[in-house]
Amino acid sequence: MRDKIAELLSKSVRAPAHTANTEKLRNGSVSPVFFSDEGSAREGGLVWRGCSAGCDAEDPGDKLEGSGAAPDDPVHLKRRVGLFSGVALIVGTMIGSGIFVSPSGLLERTGSVGISFIIWMSCGLLSLLGALAYAELGTMNTSSGAEYAYFMDAFGGPPAFLFSWVSTLVLKPSQMAIICLSFAKYAVEPFVSECEPPDTLVKLVAVIAIVMILAVNCYSVNLATNVQNIFTAAKLVAIAIIVCGGAYKLIQGNTRHLQEPNFASSTATLGNIATAFYTGLWAYDGWNNLNYVTEEIKNPSKNLPLSIIIGIPLVTLCYALVNVSYLAVMSVSEMTDSEAVAVTFGNRLLGPMAWLMPLAVTISTFGSANGTLFVAGRLCFAASREGHLLDILSYVHVRRFTPAPGLIFHSLIAVAMVLYGTIDSLIDFFSFTAWIFYGGAMLALIVMRKTKPHAPRPYKVPIIIPYIVLIVSTYLVVAPIIDKPQWEYLYATGFIFGGLLVYIPFVKWGYSLPFMDKITVFLQMVMEVVPTSTTFEY
Repeated sequence: MRDKIAELLSKSVRAPAHTANTEKLRNGSVSPVFFSDEGSAREGGLVWRGCSAGCDAEDPGDKLEGSGAAPDDPVHLKRRVGLFSGVALIVGTMIGSGIFVSPSGLLERTGSVGISFIIWMSCGLLSLLGALAYAELGTMNTSSGAEYAYFMDAFGGPPAFLFSWVSTLVLKPSQMAIICLSFAKYAVEPFVSECEPPDTLVKLVAVIAIVMILAVNCYSVNLATNVQNIFTAAKLVAIAIIVCGGAYKLIQGNTRHLQEPNFASSTATLGNIATAFYTGLWAYDGWNNLNYVTEEIKNPSKNLPLSIIIGIPLVTLCYALVNVSYLAVMSVSEMTDSEAVAVTFGNRLLGPMAWLMPLAVTISTFGSANGTLFVAGRLCFAASREGHLLDILSYVHVRRFTPAPGLIFHSLIAVAMVLYGTIDSLIDFFSFTAWIFYGGAMLALIVMRKTKPHAPRPYKVPIIIPYIVLIVSTYLVVAPIIDKPQWEYLYATGFIFGGLLVYIPFVKWGYSLPFMDKITVFLQMVMEVVPTSTTFEY
């Protein structure tokens, strides 16, 4: 088998996947197979490549690009995400199913057009403030993985592991599942107009979408980013159609649904407002996704904050105009009764061209799912590289330079969630858990202002911003529990801290199952993947 692997990976350089393995190698307690540039395989023959701190084979002009792989090591993630692709990743993942699913849910929970608009705009402002704080974190620590990397810096291994534990098994797969279920529902809707689409058919289409997106992301990073760029442009065209249609109705004088904000008749409570924020923030989720791929951004000190400053206000403006357009065509009761608001809008306004709306929504959700999987694979890559997940999840395809194992792992969990869950239950669980970690990232920034005051910060956010986002995050987590306690919140909290039962034996104590090495080598051969090179100075 080793000869076979050597033949497959003849040009790769096998290096330790994470720190724990590095120590074992130095101590001589393990003897894995490594590969030299000439393709010879041998036991214990680690090839060390010299590289001074801060070296970068891709673009030495930006110090924040950090240390990449050594110049003679071809197996590493490459910097292929520029400013346009960065904006497309943010906009493309934020504008997904939310604006087409969430408006009715938000109106239902607030009972007021005025309050719903305030919440939509507040969600946009909160997302922008959070993203600006993430811009400081991302330019200070340019490792991929977003919150995982920041928790490692600020709090150490256990909190970072708990984040990777929850995000890898719940957050990112559930996000993917929600978007693909929305994609499938809108894709199937035109063909079963007489009744609700069968759940089995919707779930089958969602699984097919996941498989297609997985194939795109495993094949090529450039292909994945090009798909993201194209689908982002297409969804902006779809939003323009909605906005133009709404403007046409407003010019005709159809403003009666916008003239009465109904603040007095609102049924919103403390908990309802928090869950309404969940619904709105789900539509904005994705504002932090660029931080997951920092190692692949060209000139991150410039392009990371600039992508955020361009992308999030653009999305907020789109959402405001789309909501106005909906209310120019439909009443509040019609919106709350509709499970496919954009399709209802198209049926009312576009006549024989109404099929454009379900097509536009499927394009939008497919692009959002593509971006979601793109960043999810990088979280697996970053966490397993530190020994917090299975080693194989940090490996990269030897020719395509994509983190294929991490992408496949996330897709399998997303498929399981699609087959099991529904959109509403997944959104609530996702939002509650996600904002625990968003608040943790704000706390990490505040802590590192104290513990690392002299760390390079090309972009520095006013300190009041992370405090505001931290307070709002705490409210979003606590208010629904106080207003309407449910067992689900306890289950979510228990699942988070249940990760310690895995962390202590397998990470802290370093216990390894005896058969894992053979499985890892087998998967290496099947998927043609290798660890990215880690370089050391002696």
